[in-house]
Amino acid sequence: MGTHLITGAGSGIGAAVATRLAERGDELWLLARDANRAAVLRHLFPGSHTLIGDLAAPDRLSWALGQQPQPVRLDSLLHIAGVVELGTIGDLGTKVWNQTLAVNLVAPAELTRLFLPTLRVSRGHVVFVNSSAGLTAHPDWGVYAASKSGLRAVADALRGEEHANGVRVTTVYPGRTATPMQQKVRAQEGLPYDADAWIAPDSVATAIITALDLPRDAEITDLTVRPGH
Repeated sequence: MGTHLITGAGSGIGAAVATRLAERGDELWLLARDANRAAVLRHLFPGSHTLIGDLAAPDRLSWALGQQPQPVRLDSLLHIAGVVELGTIGDLGTKVWNQTLAVNLVAPAELTRLFLPTLRVSRGHVVFVNSSAGLTAHPDWGVYAASKSGLRAVADALRGEEHANGVRVTTVYPGRTATPMQQKVRAQEGLPYDADAWIAPDSVATAIITALDLPRDAEITDLTVRPGH
């Protein structure tokens, strides 16, 4: 049985991954932004543990987590939470930049730093759920793409730094997936939302769990998931 810390477990890909891991009896530690959200997550995933920490305030994560019991073993740290705000570089100001970079880039880097000692002992796995926007930036996606391109750099550097410690690092690049975030994106684009047109969250979860379960003689470094239709 593995022990996993997951961000973004309340919906979409994160919920799909948490469900699959819980069904097979793994131990879940779920990050919540506040006590109310933590209660919701414990209701969704009975038997899970919660940690309270706001990804939008990465400077406070070290203090917040230091006040709470933490896992003594960690087989994986799964960065799945994220935010998106579309708009042109000419229109979006520093508030959007700072919020997006805090949640999508700085907080994952800080959480990784905080839990690396535990991951090293367990020879664990860090998974960054990125985006196709982390590979190619399109008009109106500049802020989000910048955060995800930065996250790709974090993962690549971390992989080289931690290889000797036995820590595996995987980046997953899903295409458009049928999640609440995708609903928001389609609304911002002024286009209809059709869940059947996109990747199912459970399909991305399958890709993530495949990387986690790979025998120790190999490592999936980058995994791109695209719609099959």
